[in-house]
This record gives sequence, structure tokens and C-alpha cells, in this order.
Amino acid sequence: MKVGFALPQFNKQAFEVARTVEFAREIEAAGGASLWVGDRNLAAVHPRIGYGGRGNTIPPELNPAADPFVLLGVAASATERVLLGSHVLVAPLYTPVQLARSLTTVDLISGGRLLAGFGVGWSPEEYEAAGLDFAARGARMDELLDALDAIWTQDPAEYRGEQLTVPLHHAPLKPARRPRPPVYLGAHSGRALRRIGERADGWLPLCVVPSFVDVDGVIAQRNAVAEAARKAGRDPEAIDSVLRVNIDAGTSTDEVSAVIRTMGERVGIEHVMVDTMYSDESVDQALDRAGRILNGVRQG
Repeated sequence: MKVGFALPQFNKQAFEVARTVEFAREIEAAGGASLWVGDRNLAAVHPRIGYGGRGNTIPPELNPAADPFVLLGVAASATERVLLGSHVLVAPLYTPVQLARSLTTVDLISGGRLLAGFGVGWSPEEYEAAGLDFAARGARMDELLDALDAIWTQDPAEYRGEQLTVPLHHAPLKPARRPRPPVYLGAHSGRALRRIGERADGWLPLCVVPSFVDVDGVIAQRNAVAEAARKAGRDPEAIDSVLRVNIDAGTSTDEVSAVIRTMGERVGIEHVMVDTMYSDESVDQALDRAGRILNGVRQG
């Protein structure tokens, strides 16, 4: 089992963002497999849709949010081995050229260790702030993936669709990983799960320990991805999975380690990323828990 950890990006850990180099190096030295960022462009005071698309509230832990691209770049320069991923970037909020440039830079700095994880998001206010149509986010994601493929693999490159247009331009700077970094997608709806099966390199499921651990639900989602892959003429086994494990406040490390082992045994997931923004207020606490989780998974 490969276990990675979220960088100090949200909640009170965000105020210790200057310790990102220290955090990244200590996780790598302890045997962590990967380092991760999420994405929160803003947390609306009066959201029309709440966290995770439910209710009308957003956890206050998401109010402070450090920049994901800067954190990935810092972690890339501070480490030599760990993978660097996003679980997830709300990709349709960004223009294709901006997103391709930022991720290409991270991949080059890291020597090809980037896992580009995308989702469509759930906050109408984030789309409003970007001047975009929230209802068109799925269609925009489909075109964004095509545009990224063009920018990452062609020179000159261009893309023209209904949602996005990228003029013909010089694009000689390419990612270290060829032909492009692997693209992972988060999904809950049927259409989004089909998108993974049809075109993604990886899938990004989620659980919250202990309040939302639905092993059967994760299995059902994995089956939906596999079915879509087969219909598209792809090998389902070639689609990787990285499970995000959020930890509720007050949760023991033993509970987290047990869930990680269960997901590995029942679902076949071999790579998880653990986010401690709800459970640990400081970088020191997060590092201590990371060490205990790594030991617990190894001993289990």
C-alpha cells in the first residue's frame, strides 16, 4: 500500500505554509509515497450549494486556502522521489493555457512526478467569480481535457470547441513525462464516472473517517468506471486509483489505518492520500499523525 499526505494548505495548517519544504522532506524521509493539494478558489459566505454539493454551508476549515500550484512547485523542488498530485483541481475554472503552463512547470521541476487530478467542483460562486457558467462545467471539462492534450503534445498547438478556444501558438515547452502527465479525475455522478472510464488515466474516490466510509459505494463506482472503460475499448485494469481519506476531528490513527487496509483488501486500492486538515491544527500534529499512520499500515 502506498500512502501519501496532503500538504499544509487548508484550515490552521495554511497559516504554516512557510513550513511546506520541511513538511515535504519529512514525509519523503518517513516513506510517504506522495504529496497532494486540493483546490478552493473561494468559500462563499452565503453559498447556494454547500460543501460536497449538499446543504448550504461550507466548513470553516476551508476558508483559509493556500495556492495549490505554488505548493506543488515548492514540494517538487524540495523532494526527489515522492509523487506530486492534485485531489482535485477544479480544472474548468482555469484557462487551458494557464493550467497547462502551471502543471508543465511542476512536472519539469519534479522530473516527471506529477499526477494531474481534476474535478468539476460543486460551488456556483467559484464559477461566478471566474465569469463562467456553472451549468456548463461538465462540457467545459470535456473540452479542457482535449485542449490540454493538444497543448501538451503538439507544437504549434491550438484547440477550437464550443466552450473553449486556444489560438494557434508556439508550445515548445513540454512536460517531462511523455506524451503528457497522467490525468486523474474525481467523480460522483454517472456521467463523470463514465468520463473516467472513457478517457482518464486514473480515478480519485473519497472517504471520510469515520463519518463516511462506504466501501460498497466505492466498489460500485469502480464497477461503473470499469464498465465504461470496456465499452470504450479500454482495459479497466489500466485505470489507476488514488483514494482520498479525510479524517474527522477526534478520530484515532488506528481507525484511519484500519480503513486504509480495508479499502486495499476489499476494493483493491493500492494508493491512498490522507488529508488531516480537519483532524490536526498544526504542521507538527500532521507530521506526527502521518508517521503513526505509515507505521500502522506497515504493521497491519
